[in-house]
Amino acid sequence: MTQDEIIKMAHQTSKEWLKEFPTPEETAHPVPKRFLEIFAKLVAEKEREACAQILANTDLGGLNDHPLQNWVAGMLFEYIKTIRARGQE
Repeated sequence: MTQDEIIKMAHQTSKEWLKEFPTPEETAHPVPKRFLEIFAKLVAEKEREACAQILANTDLGGLNDHPLQNWVAGMLFEYIKTIRARGQE
């Protein structure tokens, strides 16, 4: 994840947090807890998808005609599904 992507997520977090009309007590705090929760969620989503994409882009060309090729491809698919599902918990 690049610095620009993180900054973009921080701006998105700010917009989402402000929609909730934070209390004066929350806005007086240097870094409001809800702001950090939203930001952490966005960062985690981005990282999960980046991990899933690494697996999705795995080159299985070296396993051509190998008896385990389908098994490995199936396992990668299951890992991708599991990583993405973590965001739904």
